[in-house]
Amino acid sequence: QVQLVESGGGLVQAGGSLRLSCAASERTFSSYNMGWFRQAPGKERVFVAAINWSGIGTYYADSVKGRCTISRDNAKNTVNLQMNNLKPEDTAIYFCTAAARVGSADYWGQGTQVTVSS
Repeated sequence: QVQLVESGGGLVQAGGSLRLSCAASERTFSSYNMGWFRQAPGKERVFVAAINWSGIGTYYADSVKGRCTISRDNAKNTVNLQMNNLKPEDTAIYFCTAAARVGSADYWGQGTQVTVSS
């Protein structure tokens, strides 16, 4: 069982930046593909970004491509999502995920709220 704890959410003005972090309590962290999903109010949870187990492969939703960067540190069991040029439509709860397959989600964190004001 992989436990994931997100941090770094908050309130930011449009055009600002936030860095989300996710800590995993799993000694085999480096074997998991990691990702971020988000859920806006009244909407379904959607894919945001993913990174493969080695950190070499990264994948992004079109809505965040060019504004977000996902990275991981296998020595620290962490995965990060750097978000720049934030827009009000980025407002959502962001969830960290771990999975056997890139882009999917077998384990979920509790989520962290990101609010972007216009």
